[in-house]
Amino acid sequence: MNMKDFGQLKIKGGEARPFAEEDPRIRRRPFSWRMFLLILLVLGLLSAANVLILEIFLNMEVFSILASMGVGTYWVGMALIAAIVIHQVSCAKFDKPMRRLSRAMRAVAQGDFTVSVQPTHKKNKFDYMDLMFEDFNRMVRELSSIETMKDDFIANVSHEIKTPLAVIRGYAGALQRGGLSAEQQREYAATIVSASENLSTLVSNILNLTKLENQEIVPNAAPYDLTRQLSDCALAHEAQWEKKQIDFDAQLEERLMIMADERMLEIVFNNLIANAIKFTEPGGRIVLRQEKEGADVLVTISDTGCGMTEETVKHIFDKFYQGDTSHSGEGNGLGLALAKRVLDISGGTICVRSAPGEGSEFTVRLKRIVECAGNS
Repeated sequence: MNMKDFGQLKIKGGEARPFAEEDPRIRRRPFSWRMFLLILLVLGLLSAANVLILEIFLNMEVFSILASMGVGTYWVGMALIAAIVIHQVSCAKFDKPMRRLSRAMRAVAQGDFTVSVQPTHKKNKFDYMDLMFEDFNRMVRELSSIETMKDDFIANVSHEIKTPLAVIRGYAGALQRGGLSAEQQREYAATIVSASENLSTLVSNILNLTKLENQEIVPNAAPYDLTRQLSDCALAHEAQWEKKQIDFDAQLEERLMIMADERMLEIVFNNLIANAIKFTEPGGRIVLRQEKEGADVLVTISDTGCGMTEETVKHIFDKFYQGDTSHSGEGNGLGLALAKRVLDISGGTICVRSAPGEGSEFTVRLKRIVECAGNS
């Protein structure tokens, strides 16, 4: 790539990216032969008229003051006409379009994201003014989308926070009123603790997801044993799967090294295992499998749970989306969105296969470290 053809664009985080000086969408060039011929014709007519006037006055025996005033008046008139023509052309090409853009910008500043500015020319004759209008319209659409997502985010967060707070308030009030047996007190206290943990997890997930999306968390990649991490994550949830009498089958290799941020990927695997346990009925089965595929490693977590519809699969990584509302009290719809974002910035991928009544299968793909030919 020839860097002479590019400038430097400064973006958030200090990274500089090249950008082309010439936009390929531009079709109209600054120089126009039509304008050149028009100017040549006007100047020719003015010069011819000037010569004619001078010839008339020079043929007079005395070049009087009146003649001088006549020539001066001619050029003043021509200058006035030229100024009017240039003003009209300027208004048509620049002033009126910029006024439209200014009105649209004021509307956007006041919160109206429905405005748009129509380009002056057709797409095959775009100039930089048309391009500016088109980019402005695209910017307004993006702002509108961001505003909608912000409103949805606030509404969802408010709802998710109110739910555990209502539980805590209700059960704490019951404990305060008294008259409960020791067993009921323990049960109510356990419910309050569980709701508090859900609230704490929600806040942590929101903060982590926000930091990831704003690129405030930078992955600290280092080599580590993925097999050990998967074993630790599975054992951390042992009490949950044993409580539901789930058959948990871990098919892991003895040792497999990857280069990634261990702390961040732990979020991914903990979320996937917790989701599998949550949506698998008692007596079901979960399989945690790790296998090599070329220079990659695939980590698959499959379950015999309720499965998901095709529509749910499309939105499963959206923030606050919960396909099965019967389990909505056990999560906040941020786990998979957080896992997807972690994998995006870690250079990994995640995909899901599922069908109603047939369970779900999540597959994470990561780059592995090939230590040597004998161990690869």
